Amino acid sequence: MMKSSFAEFAESVSIRIGIAFSRIPLSPNAWTVLSVLPALVGFVMLVQHEMGSAIALFALSALMDAIDGGVARVTGRVTNLGAYLDGIADRIVEALLLFGLLFYGVQDWLLPGYAWVALVLFAGTMMTSYARAYADHRKALSEEDVKRMPGILERAERLVLIFAGMAAGLAYGPIYLTYALAAAGALACVTVVQRVLFVVKESAS
Repeated sequence: MMKSSFAEFAESVSIRIGIAFSRIPLSPNAWTVLSVLPALVGFVMLVQHEMGSAIALFALSALMDAIDGGVARVTGRVTNLGAYLDGIADRIVEALLLFGLLFYGVQDWLLPGYAWVALVLFAGTMMTSYARAYADHRKALSEEDVKRMPGILERAERLVLIFAGMAAGLAYGPIYLTYALAAAGALACVTVVQRVLFVVKESAS
């Protein structure tokens, strides 16, 4: 499967960031671990209903997450351990964001606000990555097929959508955050179905 234009853009930006930050004497894995710290503070800010500060801190965490991959590529230090740590940090950061939003409070729309957060947490944070990882773990697909597994809403796009909802909710009203979470949850469900059908189709062929 061809990379999406968003993925290509994100990779290009990551490499440029890696060039800029490779001069700092920190390893890619150190950047990965450090990216969790602003997310922890961002979680506290959400609990305290400081949405503006939370947005800035989670954006900083996302930047540091981009730095680790960029530095690893630019310096030739891409490792399996680094990929593992990056995946663990990604899940922690996203969980801190979503649990923080639960404490902050999400306005109801069609469903209770907390239900939209739970849907994103389950379908987005958990199942989209699990559908890929378990296919690889159980050897249901070849390594090449795992890499080309489709997904209408990957993690980066999901976070951009949630961040946009947080900013719009702060500027125009809390219902916009709910809309963003509902869209992220629905598209995450579509992604899970896409991946399961892909595995079934490729395994049968």
